[in-house]
Amino acid sequence: MLQVSQLNLPVDHTDADLRAALLKRLGVKDATFTLKQRAIDARRGHVNFSYTLLVEVADEARVLKALKADTKVVVAPDETYLEVKVGQGGQGAAKQGRPVIVGTGPCGLFAGLLLARAGLKPILLERGKAAGDRARDVTGFWRRGWDFNPESNVQYGEGGAGTFSDGKLYTQIRDREHRIPWLLKEMVAAGAPEDILVKARPHIGTDRLIKVVRHVREEIISLGGEVRFGCRVKDVVIEKGVMRAVVLADGAVIEGSPIVFAVGHSSRDTFAMLHERGIPFDPKPFSVGVRIEHPQRLVDKMLFGKWAGHERLGSAPYKFVAHCETERSAYSFCMCPGGLVVAATSEPGMVVTNGMSSYARAEANANAGFMVEVGPQDYGQAHPLAGIEFQRQIERRAYEVGGSNYHAPAQLLGDFMAGRASTSQGTVKPSYEPGVVWSDLREVLPEGVIATLKEAIPRINKGMPGFDLEDAVLTAAETRSSAPVRIPRDPVSYECVSLKNFYPAGEGAGYAGGIISAAADGMRVAEAILRAR
Repeated sequence: MLQVSQLNLPVDHTDADLRAALLKRLGVKDATFTLKQRAIDARRGHVNFSYTLLVEVADEARVLKALKADTKVVVAPDETYLEVKVGQGGQGAAKQGRPVIVGTGPCGLFAGLLLARAGLKPILLERGKAAGDRARDVTGFWRRGWDFNPESNVQYGEGGAGTFSDGKLYTQIRDREHRIPWLLKEMVAAGAPEDILVKARPHIGTDRLIKVVRHVREEIISLGGEVRFGCRVKDVVIEKGVMRAVVLADGAVIEGSPIVFAVGHSSRDTFAMLHERGIPFDPKPFSVGVRIEHPQRLVDKMLFGKWAGHERLGSAPYKFVAHCETERSAYSFCMCPGGLVVAATSEPGMVVTNGMSSYARAEANANAGFMVEVGPQDYGQAHPLAGIEFQRQIERRAYEVGGSNYHAPAQLLGDFMAGRASTSQGTVKPSYEPGVVWSDLREVLPEGVIATLKEAIPRINKGMPGFDLEDAVLTAAETRSSAPVRIPRDPVSYECVSLKNFYPAGEGAGYAGGIISAAADGMRVAEAILRAR
């Protein structure tokens, strides 16, 4: 089978046009093909679809020889994920206990799924609620603004932080083992739309993701595993350099062999507990900034030109990075076409923003994190967890400037650029709930972040004319781009470098940044556990 990539066609092409273009590219009269990937190419002022196809032809060797100079026509690579079996390098499952996994985000769920399918009957512990109950708590808080639940929110609960996001299923991580195609197929089997298998930038949306995580949980249980909600880990039991058990808030002690921590980037109390128990932490950079909102119709026009609004294209996404003279860069993060800006705090008395889209991406505004990287040099102290306190300081200021009632401070882009406080809404209605307070974001964000964002605007506008819309809305504070810490682990065994039987994994441990990369890291850890048995 051949793989043909970068086969470009106009937006309004037909299936017959696609077939004709393929036959012309290969110089053959007939071929059978299936779609592997479809991307929207909106660069250089033109909009095309770019296809990658898997093709069968009568005389493959002749075609390859004739097109040997065409690097986009090759033998189709084998992208089979090779599952790891129990006992491929260890003692056998019967001689060890049940694995315990702390956290049911994508990392914990897919680690649990692999271990359950291998017959190890893992126990998954989640401090928050199941996805459906969690969704009711989250939406209730957004609407009312006063009944915040510190154990059931955008950060804590089944599915992790990605449950209330755009549900992006693409990543830039290397994938030599082909975990990503396997993950996408598993998600489709669990109820995700089939188009995620072929879109170059697939997304699932919050409304579909809840169904997927519930299905994965049910399979783990059907295979003898357990998923327990409302189980916050408050301590661990360590004996002679080995983590033996976890201690829950209600005092229950649960032994595990091994113990995987897949707690996500916002489990600050868990990080503090582990640090107190002598677990090593390295501070790492992360990013802070705002959510920026434009009318989706304007973004469509910026990116798609005359094709804006075409049913084949949907809502336009964007991505940018601007390198500034402040010696920092500003970039887009978790861009949500046709989405909402949402309240995403995990602690009382703080305001945190994030972006969310449903599968349809049909809301009036586009939003994205407008971010600037910060690092240990900004934290003001050398403590390994100093980045967490740096986040908290910004989030507390956002809470206070927003009125101390979970409303968020917001500013019009024109006022932000002019250095004056905003006093009222312009033509863009902010989507953040429970509401915004018009403010001056210099009261919330560090000076270096403000300066970089301001310098970046005209640079971004050169590539996306209209981005500098004066009525665009900036809502603060966006602080949870990634964990500000990393727990060192062995690059082969994935075990903590200083503690046996303890496997730090996913975003909270500093080894992922998104749904797919977190799920893939959970798979890596599960594979290492299986090899060691």
